[in-house]
Amino acid sequence: MEIVTDKWIGLEEAAIYLDIKPRTLRAWLQKRINIPAHKVGRQWKFKKAELDEWVISGKSAIE
Repeated sequence: MEIVTDKWIGLEEAAIYLDIKPRTLRAWLQKRINIPAHKVGRQWKFKKAELDEWVISGKSAIE
């Protein structure tokens, strides 16, 4: 049995993790910025490891 250490976090916690305002994250999602997010029902969920990879890859540099 595999132990999952990277739990799903919500939009508010993801914004805190990225050190941005939740409204900025919502705007990125609406603009379909290529942020690693998953829609679960009506809520957006994120994995910290995916957010880290996204930032490190440079894809987070919005022009």
